[in-house]
Amino acid sequence: MSEEAGLAPVRRALLSVDDKSGLAGFARGLADLAVELWATGGTRAALAENDLAVRPLEDLTGVGAWFDGRVKTLHPAVFGGILAPRTDAGRRELEARKLLPFDLVVANFYPFERHVADHPDSPRKAEYIDIGGVTLVRAAAKNHEWVTVVSDPQEYASVLEELRRHHGSTTAETRRSLAVRAFERCTEYDAAIARGLSPSAPADQFPHEVVFRREPLKLRYGENPHQTAATYGAVSPAGSGLVPSPFALVKGESLSFTNLLDLDTALGIVAEFPGPSAAVVKHATPCGVASGGTVGEALARAVATDPVARYGCAIAVNRPIAGADVAALHGVFVDQLAAPEFDAAALEALGKRPKAKLVRVEPPAKGRPLWDAKSALGRLLLQEADRRELLPTDFRLVTGTAVAPEELCALDFAWRVVRHAKSNAIVLASGARTVGIGSGQPTRVKAVELACEVAGDRARGAVLASDAFFPFPDGVEVAGRAGVRAILQPGGSLRDPEVVAAAERAGITMYFTGWRVFRH
Repeated sequence: MSEEAGLAPVRRALLSVDDKSGLAGFARGLADLAVELWATGGTRAALAENDLAVRPLEDLTGVGAWFDGRVKTLHPAVFGGILAPRTDAGRRELEARKLLPFDLVVANFYPFERHVADHPDSPRKAEYIDIGGVTLVRAAAKNHEWVTVVSDPQEYASVLEELRRHHGSTTAETRRSLAVRAFERCTEYDAAIARGLSPSAPADQFPHEVVFRREPLKLRYGENPHQTAATYGAVSPAGSGLVPSPFALVKGESLSFTNLLDLDTALGIVAEFPGPSAAVVKHATPCGVASGGTVGEALARAVATDPVARYGCAIAVNRPIAGADVAALHGVFVDQLAAPEFDAAALEALGKRPKAKLVRVEPPAKGRPLWDAKSALGRLLLQEADRRELLPTDFRLVTGTAVAPEELCALDFAWRVVRHAKSNAIVLASGARTVGIGSGQPTRVKAVELACEVAGDRARGAVLASDAFFPFPDGVEVAGRAGVRAILQPGGSLRDPEVVAAAERAGITMYFTGWRVFRH
């Protein structure tokens, strides 16, 4: 090994892979660099089909594929060649034992995760547990002072580039980085096996271990430009409620930490509604939500809730956006717009907004398991996402005359929105649109005051939903003076009798749900 930059030459490579994507091109690049190629049976056959000269590993070990392929690499001649130190003593022992040193090991594993995901009740799960490949990777990663390990096809291009740049050698920094990734992959794989072999559990049961992998997505910054940020997706357990939602940035610069938080909130809101709906979000809390006959109508109603708060907002809709829908955003400064799809006319119209970021993404499906994660005291806090449905039987009338069906629908709409606003939270709604939202306040009466201030004259005849009980009658009194027609709240306060009495005095119909929807 060269002392300069810790370069280690790659003269001989061992390849044994299950995932053969990109393999032929990588092996051809190695051959062009005069690297001697050795491979196990299936890998060698795949390379031979591409006219590559590859030596069979059994020429070295004298062992073919024992027990239907369970044993083919587990041999001292293989692991001695990988683990031997490249010192004078190590070279003497290699020569004395007539072993060949391997400078590069390329291996990936049997697809246990995919098999379990596709066949969760398969009785043959154990057959998809890789032993030899994992052992090869661990051995090469352990000896990364001299040996380069590649455990992911996505690493092929960068490794080839480095070998060409350094005339057939790799740097110590690269070998260390690849070794770390190799051990991470082994950890992910072992965790997936442990989870996959465990008895079936309810979807809402929390796992003993969650494995995350850093994603290639580059965030511009964290909550503030002086903070760096990164995203991680859960890779184990498979099928958990932490599976990342795929999305594509169709237009605009890279996203930031807060962009993702805003988008997540907006998408969670529009997923509540079956018809065309739009949610306007600022600082990860809604400031306008509406449903309509079309996406354009929903957008127009949603942005009308709070013309001040919507400045620089994130908006999500639950239907594709057509060119005609974009007119609803005339005069509205939108930082991000998310939709399942944008047609050509919409892209052309929105392309005239140089600062707008367009994101193609589906709202979370109702049947998909979903967890909510936060951090505190250096710990990951994981909970089941709040997706409990409000049933007709949950409306318990405690004072006033039962409202008409359309007002019950408005209360249901307001409840679906208030669960996505930061506590303490109040939502005023008229039909299937918000007219005022007050959230993130230290007292509930302040949240009511803010919602009524935003609504103005639109509060008269509107309905109100509160994410938790009213601890005092003052919030109800404010709503009464603003002209609120009906209130839906959890109930459960020690002062419920006083709160109900305040609603009676104000002529407000009040319903209790019996359960709250806090969001911190």
